[in-house]
Amino acid sequence: MRILSITAQKPGSTGSGVYLTELVKEYAARGHEQAVVAGVYETDVIDLPEGVGFYPVYFSKEPKDAQGRENMQSAGNTQSAVERLPFPIAGMSDEMPYTSTRYCEMTPEMAGQFKAAFLKAVMRAVEELDPDLILCHHLYLLTAIVREAFPERIVYGFCHNTDLRQMKKTDLERVFIREQIRKLDRIFVPQQAQEEGVLEIYGMSPDKITRAGMGYNSKVFWRTGEKPQDGVTRMVFAGKIAEKKGVISLLRALSHLGIGREKLKVFLAGSTGNKEEYAVIEELAETCPYAVTFLGRLSQPELSRVYNACDIFVLPSFFEGIPLTVIEALACGDRVVMTDLPGIREWLSETAPGADIRYVPLPAMRNTDEPVPESLPAFEDGLAKALRESIAAAGQDGQKAADVSAISWVKIAEEVIRDQSRKLSGGQKTWML
Repeated sequence: MRILSITAQKPGSTGSGVYLTELVKEYAARGHEQAVVAGVYETDVIDLPEGVGFYPVYFSKEPKDAQGRENMQSAGNTQSAVERLPFPIAGMSDEMPYTSTRYCEMTPEMAGQFKAAFLKAVMRAVEELDPDLILCHHLYLLTAIVREAFPERIVYGFCHNTDLRQMKKTDLERVFIREQIRKLDRIFVPQQAQEEGVLEIYGMSPDKITRAGMGYNSKVFWRTGEKPQDGVTRMVFAGKIAEKKGVISLLRALSHLGIGREKLKVFLAGSTGNKEEYAVIEELAETCPYAVTFLGRLSQPELSRVYNACDIFVLPSFFEGIPLTVIEALACGDRVVMTDLPGIREWLSETAPGADIRYVPLPAMRNTDEPVPESLPAFEDGLAKALRESIAAAGQDGQKAADVSAISWVKIAEEVIRDQSRKLSGGQKTWML
């Protein structure tokens, strides 16, 4: 089968990028011919399997200056010949782990440039690959553009939850997006909460929606040995170091723990979000009663080593789809403390039975991902309580890793192309999954 995967963002960065990349790897292992269209910077290193065609749409790391001149900052080349969109990559989250443009800030002119640049890349990819199946990530602007441009092609869309958030918060091309997303041949959602969101926002037919779940890389994330037994609890957060990921509330909650300073070490892994927020986070870390270490952005093998060295993974985020980091940490034998995000408790109870997870009720929210300030003290008290309980649980379960064997990229890859494979197998070829 010939498969074209499309994303407006970097492949391999953020949860949706990992999702795309892992599916591409699974299909490459099965011999499918593939290509990828993605938004990148010229300096990005793209990690795709050998033989996968790549059609980049280049963005500028800096927007145009006050005189309308494009800032050129490409690896020392101030006169790059590469055609680039004159603004940073459009990010589905308001705060991405790299320089980005918010969709809510995109003008009609920028949207027109975005459409023209991606259509040029996608049309070239379609002409050269002639795909049997087009997989678009995020039920948003680019997926709508592709659906409209190729009505005769089979186009599937992947919901990553941030697209639902954008449709609720941003007016950009909302009617056009909704109309085209409804025309997709199939939509894959992580779990029930996203399915309900898709039905509500896009008015999809329920029989077009499939719950695909989430996968993780079991070759990287696994229990490598015993946890350190020195009486110190090691706690790790992994994700964007930002307020909406709950990092500020986490640092405040730590001051409520009431255990000895020498009994706890805290590690924050991930890239910075908003600079002003990061400055606040750094200040809170300095005054925290426990040692806080900023690890920066880590590779998957590096993150696995951190998980294996730690006892507790904490995710106090105010908004997520299915958080891949939770699955990875569970696979490495960590206990988990996390916010009670919609649908996650039910999904994890089915896919990771018996996992040691403590859920903290979300604070009151507005605009889908913004906590009401007055509700944060109670949320932080609840977070501190759950952390104390998780610390006290050390050794009670023999430090046995949760069973996450039901979570697999292989299963998702097979589910995605199953229907199209049946159609193609009606001819002379039978496509092996």
